[in-house]
Amino acid sequence: MDGAVAGGGDPGSGAGGARKPVIAVFNSSDDTVELLRTALEAYGFQTVVGHIPDVKRGDLDLVDFIGHHTPAVIVYDISPPYDANWNFLRLVRSSESLKGRRFVLTTTNKPALDRLVGETEALEIIGKPYDLQQVIDAVRSALAHNS
Repeated sequence: MDGAVAGGGDPGSGAGGARKPVIAVFNSSDDTVELLRTALEAYGFQTVVGHIPDVKRGDLDLVDFIGHHTPAVIVYDISPPYDANWNFLRLVRSSESLKGRRFVLTTTNKPALDRLVGETEALEIIGKPYDLQQVIDAVRSALAHNS
């Protein structure tokens, strides 16, 4: 499932008409994808979304998707089983076209993820409004590092 949807106002990237940063959102939950897409667009980002199960089944080629949409930041969720999904993310990130791309990692149980794979920079989100602000802040920070 691939939906490129333009966002609202410009998140401070320059004069009117400036291209809005594209943010890719990958998650296993349809509800969470929609929640993150809506929140990012409310802050003026253009979003494209994908569902991780589609990637794992081969229905969506993540590398081609990223190549086509060229997102500035990728918001990617790591769900249980954490070790297998962490290893899948590591494999995906080793792809030549994804090297150097900024990722914001999310999960619903950071302590469990960290116990299995070591300390991560993943944000714990459980769908609360303050969780969304953490993601927005992390995206802005990643964009600042891209500049």
